[in-house]
Amino acid sequence: MTGQPHIYVVDDEAAAREMVGDYLRMSGLRVTLCEGGQALRQALASEPPSLVVLDLNMPEEDGLSIIRDLKRSSGVPIIMLTATASPIDRIVGLELGADDYLAKPCELRELLARIRSVLRRADAGAIAVAPQPQPQANALVRVGTKQLDLDARLLRDETGGSQPLTSSEFSLLKAFVENPRRVLSRDRLLDLAQARDAEAFDRAIDVRITRIRRKIEPDPQRPTIIRTVRGAGYVFCPDGEG
Repeated sequence: MTGQPHIYVVDDEAAAREMVGDYLRMSGLRVTLCEGGQALRQALASEPPSLVVLDLNMPEEDGLSIIRDLKRSSGVPIIMLTATASPIDRIVGLELGADDYLAKPCELRELLARIRSVLRRADAGAIAVAPQPQPQANALVRVGTKQLDLDARLLRDETGGSQPLTSSEFSLLKAFVENPRRVLSRDRLLDLAQARDAEAFDRAIDVRITRIRRKIEPDPQRPTIIRTVRGAGYVFCPDGEG
């Protein structure tokens, strides 16, 4: 990512929105404040953000529906804010593609640290993998029913259609592709995906793999491409064979 990161802060509470915005500006980030989903979409039409900080509990439109729409149309990173810190809200948000979450009221220094962490992961996912001895940038690598486009960071199907990936999904798939038929523990996957500093990534790694399976497995209920090895972790079988 080049230039100054541009953060969209979406919150219907003006005081909370201004407080977060002022702190991020003082920390050297560009900030656009949005009071809800409609204002967010108007801002998106003029300039795409580097990351969205999104309140989940808004009267105009709930944050989960906004996450769903954003992830359908782009891979922009999203950090959820939730006043209730509801486990259900967090899990659903992660299932829909959010990259991290934080409970409100939040410590602004922690929010800034999480923003930087998610941006680093997005940058790491965008770096070409040409120095790696295995898949090269611009290569299409078979992953179950799809092909992983390492340059565009998305999935392609046989008809030419494409499906976006979140930064965390891409990092995990790239880790599997570079280590086929090797049992990878959760700790090893976190290292390979460069997510050791992301607490939420750690807690939600099984959720993220479940989400990836829905996109690449012939039958996600009976996975053969990314298999669970009980007590050990996961193994990636490109052709579905053991």
